[in-house]
Amino acid sequence: MPSRLLSIPTIADALDVDRRTIYRFIAAGELPVVDLRTGTGRSRVRVPSAALEEFISSRAIAAPMRRR
Repeated sequence: MPSRLLSIPTIADALDVDRRTIYRFIAAGELPVVDLRTGTGRSRVRVPSAALEEFISSRAIAAPMRRR
């Protein structure tokens, strides 16, 4: 089964950033989208949930070692 498609506001809420930030990630090619264009009007893009998980994983960093 294909991964679930998430809206831009849903992703912005999940990452606690503004929607414009999500569009910047998309424009930079860091976050892939599926375009659900329904005619000549504006496109309706969605991000596969698997792509969001991969995006988050690629930006995760290891916590620094604690000093004693």
